[in-house]
Amino acid sequence: MELGKFFNPKTVAVIGASRNPEKVGNVLLKNLIESGEKLGRQIIPINPNAKEVLGKKAYPSISDTKEKIDLAIIAIPAKFVLESVEQCKEKNVKNLIIVTSGFSETGDKETEKRLKDYLNANNMKAIGVNCLGIFDAHTSMDALFIPKTKMRRPSAGGISFVCQSGAIGLAIIDIAAEKDYKFAKFISYGNATQLDESDYLEYLAKDKDTKVICMYIEGVKDGEKFYKTAKKVAKKKPIIVVKGGLTKEGDQATLSHTGTLAGKKETYFGIFNQANLIRADNLEEMFNIASILENPINVKGSRVQIVTNGGGYGIVSTDKVSETRNLQMAELSDSTSKTLRKVMPSYVNIRNPLDISGDATSKRYETALKHVSKDKNVDLILLVALYQTPLLSEDVVGIIEKAKKSTEKPIVVVSTGSEFTEKLSEMLIEKNIPVFSFPHLAIEALDKVIEYKKRLATR
Repeated sequence: MELGKFFNPKTVAVIGASRNPEKVGNVLLKNLIESGEKLGRQIIPINPNAKEVLGKKAYPSISDTKEKIDLAIIAIPAKFVLESVEQCKEKNVKNLIIVTSGFSETGDKETEKRLKDYLNANNMKAIGVNCLGIFDAHTSMDALFIPKTKMRRPSAGGISFVCQSGAIGLAIIDIAAEKDYKFAKFISYGNATQLDESDYLEYLAKDKDTKVICMYIEGVKDGEKFYKTAKKVAKKKPIIVVKGGLTKEGDQATLSHTGTLAGKKETYFGIFNQANLIRADNLEEMFNIASILENPINVKGSRVQIVTNGGGYGIVSTDKVSETRNLQMAELSDSTSKTLRKVMPSYVNIRNPLDISGDATSKRYETALKHVSKDKNVDLILLVALYQTPLLSEDVVGIIEKAKKSTEKPIVVVSTGSEFTEKLSEMLIEKNIPVFSFPHLAIEALDKVIEYKKRLATR
C-alpha cells in the first residue's frame, strides 16, 4: 500500500477551510500552513463564501484550482462529503483525508457505504471518515485539527502510532511530547471507511522512519486480512497493540464510537499471539514497550541484574522481576563477585540486587556497570539512579551512555523525581537510553519485550 502522498504532499487543499478560528477547517488550515509552508508545501483553502482565508487565496471549489493537488482534506458536514469527493475525482485528486463525522457511528451506514463504494470504484484512497487526521514528525506534515496551544507535537523518532480513536490519539500525542517519546507518524483513522488498519500496517512496514508500530484498535474491518498482514509485518518490525472494547459494555460503546463491533476478546488475543503481536494491557505500557524497542535491542537471555543506590528500590525491583513470566534474577559469576568485593566499599553487599549504597558516586556507578556488563550470567541491566542522593552528580549521564556503548546488553534506567531528575532523564532519552519513573513500569515492559523476542526466535 503506497501512502506517501499523505505524509509528504507538495500541494494540499483544505475543503471547508474557515475564517472562524473555532471551526475545524480553520485549525486544520493554520496547522498545515505553520508546519509546511516553510518547507515549500503549498496549502490551498477551499471555501465558496470567502476570497481569502488566513492570508491565502481561497477557491469556491476544488474544481476551480489550477494546481495539481496531491492531497485533499475534507472538513465539511457529512451530507456534502460525497459531492466533494466527486469533485476531487474530476480534479484527479486521488488521496483524501475525511475528518467529518456523522456516518455509521451515528447510525447512517447507508451514506458511508455509498461513499466507500464510490472511493473504491474510482481508485481513490481515503483516511477516515470521523478521524482526527495525521501527523509526520519527519516531514512536518501536520494535518490534525487540534490547536498547538492545546496539544504539543512530539519530536522526530521511530515510533508510529495507528489509532482508531481520535480522543485517545490526541491525548497520547500530547503526553508523548511531554515524555519525549519520539514519533515517526501518527494516523487517526476513525471509521476506516476505505483504508483500514491493515493498509496502514502494510505501509508502515516499508516506511524507513518507522522502527516500531503502536496500535489502538476497537475492531477490525477484515479479520483474515488483518491477521495475514500483521503476521507478515511483525517479522520485519515490532507491533504493539492495545485492544479496546474487551467487555460487553465496551463492545457496545465501540459501536457508537466508530460504528464497529469489537468482537470477542479471545478471538483477538488469539490472532495477536499467532501473528506475534505484542499485546499491551494499557496505553502507558504500550509506549513503555515502544521506548525499549524503538532502537535495536540485542537480548540473548532473560537474566536481569539490578544496580541501585536505593535499597528499597532494589527490593521492589526484585519482587517485580520474580513475579514476571519471562524474566529472572541474574546470579553474578564468582569472578565478577570477587572483583567487585575488591573495588567496592566493604559495606556494599555483592549480590543481586547490587545496592551500591546511598553514598554512591558517579564513579561507583561506572565501576559497577563496567563489571556486571561483562558478566556472562547477565543478559539485561536494570539501573536505578536516584539523583537526589548527595554524592551523585550530573556526570553519571555520560557514564551510563559510555556503558551502553561498551556493551550489547540492554541497559534500562529507573529514576524517580521531579525537576532535576526529569532533566537528567531527558538527557538519557536523547541518547536513546530508555528511562522509567518506577521499577514496575520498566520490568513489565521488559517482560513483554523478552516474550516477544522468544517467540520471534522460534518462528
